[in-house]
Amino acid sequence: MLALVAGEGDLPGLIMDQLDGSGTAFRLCELEGYPSEHRGDRPIIRFRIETLGSFIAELVRLGVTQVCFAGAIGRPPLDPSKIDPATMPLVPRMMAALQQGDDAALRTVLQFFDEAGIETVGANELGPEILPAPGVLGKVAPSDQHKKDAERGIEIIGAMAAVDVGQACIVAGGQALAIEAQPGTDWMMRSLLQTAPEMDGRTTRSTLFSGVASEPRAKHIPKGGVLVKAAKPGQELRIDMPTIGPDTVMRAVQVGLEGIVIEAGRVIVVHKESCVEIADSHGLFLWVKE
Repeated sequence: MLALVAGEGDLPGLIMDQLDGSGTAFRLCELEGYPSEHRGDRPIIRFRIETLGSFIAELVRLGVTQVCFAGAIGRPPLDPSKIDPATMPLVPRMMAALQQGDDAALRTVLQFFDEAGIETVGANELGPEILPAPGVLGKVAPSDQHKKDAERGIEIIGAMAAVDVGQACIVAGGQALAIEAQPGTDWMMRSLLQTAPEMDGRTTRSTLFSGVASEPRAKHIPKGGVLVKAAKPGQELRIDMPTIGPDTVMRAVQVGLEGIVIEAGRVIVVHKESCVEIADSHGLFLWVKE
């Protein structure tokens, strides 16, 4: 039996469709505060980080042997008053991991599941088509300068990995215009605009923007640029694989980027056809870089 921990965005819906199509039985689960848009009327097992121990025990009782995490989930605040007895023994390891950054925290969570006999399965293992083949996806190809900027972006993300910061950056002419931090890729892209983004770091499709059109940039930021998105060296991809989708491409249009580069085999593309259509219609390139 598989447990699918579904977060925000379209990825959980794609995985559910894949599981339904293959006749794979699964239990749908949600972290409180991060509901999936695609749950429909399915029964849901909800949990809090303060009840993680009880949640894992319940999955074991139900006969769950595998778990898949799909969709965006933020780092929820920990309320000590809500920690239950089954989770209390896990708290020292959880707190130590949280001090080391997101990747360390996620690895610790996977250890908890592993110790209970539950194997973690990456979303790409259930829906391999979400990892596109290397190459240019649409009609627009990157220039030589874009390719140099892509190399520079990969170097920047590799350097960021040492302090477990982010999975993306924006590069123009060899210079970093922005780097991703806790608020996420969308917030990073919006930081190029004259109107500063809000600090909550969470953007839903309904609040993304009313139309796809380039907006004025902050005066000190040059035009153009390439979004580079890649996994950090050594990143735990089973639970935290970088992802882009149509919203990412539309935001790239809005902030005046010239293209998007993703690392082959290590970045998920949700609704690839829509991404290509948007990029082609606005003259952006989409490059899956080996």
